[in-house]
Amino acid sequence: MTDSPFDPHALLAQSRLGVLATIRSDGRPQLSPVLPFYEEQSGVLYVSMTEGRAKTANLRRKPWAALEVTSPDGRSWATVEGPVTLTGPGADPHGPEVEALVDYYRAAAGEHPDWHEYRAVMVTERRVLMAMAVAHLYGQHLG
Repeated sequence: MTDSPFDPHALLAQSRLGVLATIRSDGRPQLSPVLPFYEEQSGVLYVSMTEGRAKTANLRRKPWAALEVTSPDGRSWATVEGPVTLTGPGADPHGPEVEALVDYYRAAAGEHPDWHEYRAVMVTERRVLMAMAVAHLYGQHLG
């Protein structure tokens, strides 16, 4: 039996926990645990975040990020880098900023049990959707 070759796209697509790196104003990295969703077909990585947090402020100043994910056993890793765009926060539960978050949720998790509640929470929490155009993806399987 032969092992299939390592595919960093597949690892990124199945990972739901990663570490996002952004750049602080003094040039040092700022790291945050996040729940990423990678849409392999379009080559876009999405992360929902809150306005006012360090990562959001860093991305507004310098719209570039890197994200690393690992396999559950820690023997494989994938890193993705690229420019990002931020959408939101939205003030209208039915506005385009919240609709982008609804589309993200549907793609990542399916239907929500209460879309009215979800939309209200996205406005109240001042949620922002980060979309990274994957410019570089690399990784390795150790073993």
